[in-house]
Amino acid sequence: MKYYAVIDTNVIVSSMLKHDSNPGRIIDLIFLSFIIPIINDEIINEYNDVLSRKQFSFNPILRDNLLNEIKRVGIYFSRKKSFEQFTDKDDIIFYEVTINAKSTLNAYLITGNKKHYPFKPFVVSPREMLDIIESNEDYNF
Repeated sequence: MKYYAVIDTNVIVSSMLKHDSNPGRIIDLIFLSFIIPIINDEIINEYNDVLSRKQFSFNPILRDNLLNEIKRVGIYFSRKKSFEQFTDKDDIIFYEVTINAKSTLNAYLITGNKKHYPFKPFVVSPREMLDIIESNEDYNF
């Protein structure tokens, strides 16, 4: 079974800081084609901008390999205007793309900061996404 998800930037950053973590497992599941990322150019630009910050000192080859894989396997969706209120305007894009994707897919928004988003069942933490997959699969990861 495939799962479709918009991945918040904080999950991507956390996976690169500590690969042996729930966010790292989410990224592994993208590479294994269990999770299909939902993206658009704004999301890719956000990933690239954040992952390129000097404070992280991420290996540029690893960063580029990850972004290239996400772009290669990702499904592109545009935004669908939401009238929800957000404390951080940078989070709106992830939510609005998820809302649009949900019109045709059973899509999730995976974030390490659920409190930044409206309380919706499709807004999940990396651990919650792993629980969803584990409950529906015979896959041990």
